[in-house]
Amino acid sequence: MSDALLQRAKALHLHGLAAHWAEVVGEAWLPRLLDWEETERTRRSLERRTQAAKIGAFKPLCDFDWAWPKRCDRAAIEDLMLLGFLAEAGNAVFVGPSGVGKTTLAQNLAYQALAAGHSVLFTTAGQMLSDLCATDSD
Repeated sequence: MSDALLQRAKALHLHGLAAHWAEVVGEAWLPRLLDWEETERTRRSLERRTQAAKIGAFKPLCDFDWAWPKRCDRAAIEDLMLLGFLAEAGNAVFVGPSGVGKTTLAQNLAYQALAAGHSVLFTTAGQMLSDLCATDSD
């Protein structure tokens, strides 16, 4: 067990702690300290990657109104949220008229991918076309 704790400390780059390992190896607080550090780094990483992904504010999927639109395939959306298409290098495209929740679903999907440790950059088709037009005009 102490070897596993030492490996965790080294993985966290806690070099000072690792250098004085013999002095702290039996301390009761050591596993909790490593847990706290791992948890905080994971939280900060997700926060930083979420800001960089440019997802913006969005309604969580648990608050999505599945009664509107009438033809939304909930099972397909829930399957997408499992991120299986990423392993296959597949794409997900949401198509429908304005106001049916395509952006909300895409934002939720992007957040799921971030939470699973993937890199994400969120954009809408309109933003992408605007960026492309601006690049072409230069």
